[in-house]
Amino acid sequence: MKKEFTCIVCPMSCALTVEEKNGEIIVLGNGCKRGKEFGINEFTDPKRMVTTTVKVMGSHLKRLPVISTDELPLDHLFVYMHELYQVVLEAPVEKGQIIIENIGNSGVDIVASRSLKQIELKKENA
Repeated sequence: MKKEFTCIVCPMSCALTVEEKNGEIIVLGNGCKRGKEFGINEFTDPKRMVTTTVKVMGSHLKRLPVISTDELPLDHLFVYMHELYQVVLEAPVEKGQIIIENIGNSGVDIVASRSLKQIELKKENA
């Protein structure tokens, strides 16, 4: 089996060809060692960082940006995203605050990537 990837570890964006021959993974086209490692990982166990937003109430913004603390398996991304779409937070939220601990039993947390203050509701005079 042969696969082609564009390496994303540096600005060179090398075109990689990765294949398995006799139990060994061969990477061609990489301009550096990091590209070879990327090609092997992408071929055997692709992972991605998750960055998205979750709903937040009681703030001047309606969505809070969040990020995973490590890469997550690509083949489970839709499961993780479904879980994140169910989240509704209440402000205030602090940058780095854990939003979901150990998402999908992956060992990876989802954290807030910014702080949001709670807005004060104006009271009408009677």
